[in-house]
Amino acid sequence: MSNAKLKIAIVGSSGYTGGELYRILLHHPLVMVTVVTSEKSAGKPITDIFPHLAGLTDLVCEPLDPDSIAKKADFIFLALPHVTAQEAAFRFHKLGKKVVDLSADYRLTDPALYEQWYEHCHQYPDLLKIAVYGLPELHRDKIKQAPLTANPGCYPTSAILGLAPLLKKGIVDPQSIIIDSKSGVSGAGRSPSLAHHYPEVNEGLMAYKIGTHRHTPEIEQELSFLTGGKVTVSFTPHLIPMNRGILSTSYARLVHEANAAELHALYDEFYKKEPFVRLLPPGRFPNVRNVRGSNFCDIGVYADQRTGRAVVITAIDNLVKGASGQAVQNMNLMTGFEETEGLKFAGLFP
Repeated sequence: MSNAKLKIAIVGSSGYTGGELYRILLHHPLVMVTVVTSEKSAGKPITDIFPHLAGLTDLVCEPLDPDSIAKKADFIFLALPHVTAQEAAFRFHKLGKKVVDLSADYRLTDPALYEQWYEHCHQYPDLLKIAVYGLPELHRDKIKQAPLTANPGCYPTSAILGLAPLLKKGIVDPQSIIIDSKSGVSGAGRSPSLAHHYPEVNEGLMAYKIGTHRHTPEIEQELSFLTGGKVTVSFTPHLIPMNRGILSTSYARLVHEANAAELHALYDEFYKKEPFVRLLPPGRFPNVRNVRGSNFCDIGVYADQRTGRAVVITAIDNLVKGASGQAVQNMNLMTGFEETEGLKFAGLFP
């Protein structure tokens, strides 16, 4: 491999995921960011949008022009809103560039399902057919060959990683799954809104989009992939007054009796080679503060023998393993880099 660094474009760089991508990529030894785009902030230095990057870059935001960007970058990250990313992914793919799309536009394999949940037609069903769902723990080999990887949503990452061993081994009833997730406010994005205004969020805790959250079909798609049959889940997200983090607690009925030690052994075997999944010792359970700023997913598992249910708790940083860190993990796989390159850092503590 040449010593030349891979040139990176971050398309849609002004949101939280775009800023987090830049932060991570600045410390990746094999790449350099050569283009950042923002329609609203074109002509402004990226450090005007993200002052924490001051002294580390002098790039100026550009408008989205795929032909121009393709001349300056080898690899494309799309941090655009859903629907908008459809066309951008298609254009960059036609220009021969590999793409990681952080929007929802290429996550759902069924275009009719996408239209149902996102209320827009999918304009590029042929490209959708070759996109790979970018959860490395389940699809690593396919990601390595993918021209377009659909980066998973934050809630689905936490829920799927928590439930995958149980469903793959068939030890729970797949129709009994309940997922309770709590997310920091950054999961709602950077655009101002009354619902996410500080006085509206602080000292509160609320459920929202009960039964209607758009991450639901994504979770069901991947869990169905694991079982070979259709899985329907009850998923309730909550907004919690912290900046970062997702804690998901998942419940499923055991189809035969099992104790906590047996479930722990199952998870230990399933994830023993996964660099970013940390299974906690028996009797210990995750806290979001221990993954903040990192690409790790912490998992704790328990068998509630009184109710006959498995209880799994996962914690991730929604902006890292739930978005930008996982995107870099996917880029590493797609380009032949070591999967952990640029991501081998601890979270922030305290």
